[in-house]
Amino acid sequence: MLVLENVHVYYGAIHALKGISLEVNNGEIVTLIGSNGAGKSTSLKTISGLLRPKQGKLSFNGEDLSLVQPQAIVSKGISQVPEGRRVFANMTVMENLELGAFLRKDKGEIKKDIEKVFELFPRLNERKGQLSGTLSGGEQQMLAMGRALMSRPQLLLLDEPSMGLAPILVKQIFSIVQEINSTGTTILLVEQNAHMALSIAHRAYVIETGKIVLAGDSKTLAASEEVKKAYLGG
Repeated sequence: MLVLENVHVYYGAIHALKGISLEVNNGEIVTLIGSNGAGKSTSLKTISGLLRPKQGKLSFNGEDLSLVQPQAIVSKGISQVPEGRRVFANMTVMENLELGAFLRKDKGEIKKDIEKVFELFPRLNERKGQLSGTLSGGEQQMLAMGRALMSRPQLLLLDEPSMGLAPILVKQIFSIVQEINSTGTTILLVEQNAHMALSIAHRAYVIETGKIVLAGDSKTLAASEEVKKAYLGG
């Protein structure tokens, strides 16, 4: 489905991604773990078209995405939940969800999808007329995920969904991630909480200073002494 081959990305003179290669297959949850500044968010921004690779190939369903505009990438079936939620604070919950479907014209289906989001996140239904800037951190995370789902993505990119949330909410969010995946949405999850990420992912990649240093199925990586020592407090 998604393939990155030898991708190099720069911020000015800073070499942020140094030839990373990874793939995400249809129906999987794949996680990319690593410490702060390792290149996790840069990888997602490159897939979303917000950053351009200087070298290497990025393809989705066999189509080269290297020069495709971000809005066109959404229309091809990739949607991102950004780090820090980034909800539209001065708009209501309902308006945020409607904006998530801005490329769609099927009004009846959009209405059905809003109902599906409310089934996944009942709290949002209770708050649908509320300004999203007044929501709690957990509610804003739910809204950011719901908004991304409104474009009906084949691939959902999640950037640090557990950041700043209480442990009980983290469990809830990860449980919902699994539920979204079970309905057929493929997920690429970037996460600092390696323990939680590895517990729900099928496969994982470990990134350090812009390079993939380990890859494999999640159970194997979770049991690896190297991963335990660096990311799991073992």
